[in-house]
Amino acid sequence: MMYSKTVMDHFRNPRNVGVIEDADGIGEVGNPLCGDMMTIYLKIEDEQIADIKFQTFGCGSAIAVSSMLTEIAKGKSLDEAKKITNKDVAKALEGLPKNKLHCSNLGADALQAAIRDFEDRKAGRKREEPIPREKHANDHKQGKNCYCPYCDIEIQEGVTFCEACQHSLEEEH
Repeated sequence: MMYSKTVMDHFRNPRNVGVIEDADGIGEVGNPLCGDMMTIYLKIEDEQIADIKFQTFGCGSAIAVSSMLTEIAKGKSLDEAKKITNKDVAKALEGLPKNKLHCSNLGADALQAAIRDFEDRKAGRKREEPIPREKHANDHKQGKNCYCPYCDIEIQEGVTFCEACQHSLEEEH
């Protein structure tokens, strides 16, 4: 598995690592099964990301994604930041191996969660804590959905391959 020089640079010298104690928005995402957990902290001034920090527990790709994501988002308006996708992050890193693409999903998801948290706080809405899921949340019999155990996206029952993270789900699903 080959990593680009950009991925290696952001892994070895991550930018914007840390916590913003009085953060205006916090986004936490992850999949403890693959070991990647990501938290993004935002400081917002005049509807722009004035500061952004991250804490990531995970592989080198997850750290590089977090670092690059913060570099892309810093200084952007909230509207611009809402448009940042996993593809933008992977492209800025000059690509990721297929089995690590789910890391770029986590980064974009963490940013969007932090923005939603900021907007909810600003509007006075209290957010519900997410419902923890087991390795494979196969709750379709109770009217609930299934989720990929690698990248945590919603999938259809019976799917044997996750298009998002390129993992086989033969055994897990």
